[in-house]
Amino acid sequence: MKVIENVLSDRGSKYAVAGGPVASANEARAFVKTLCRRKKFAKATHNIWAVLLPDGPLKNDDGESGAGLVILRMLEREGLTNHIIVVTRWFGGVKLGGDRFRRVQDAVRAYLEAMD
Repeated sequence: MKVIENVLSDRGSKYAVAGGPVASANEARAFVKTLCRRKKFAKATHNIWAVLLPDGPLKNDDGESGAGLVILRMLEREGLTNHIIVVTRWFGGVKLGGDRFRRVQDAVRAYLEAMD
């Protein structure tokens, strides 16, 4: 499990990104559960995630409607399969509107760059 804490912030909201290899839907859910054992991540406003598996894509917006699809599309573009990416947001009190999707993209990009 690779975790990049404090990857970015925007108007008070703070972001982290995590990821790692998974081979099934059960492993993906277990990955998120393991991440949320860390008190900081359990208290986050959103833990958004996606993974491309051989039997189809899987995503969870965790209340940030549409954000899981953003991660999924980036995984598809990269051709990255069997690897979950989780973007965590701690809400800072200001609604970001459409910028919230850009911040999710920024966090995923930072993770992908750290993989190289």
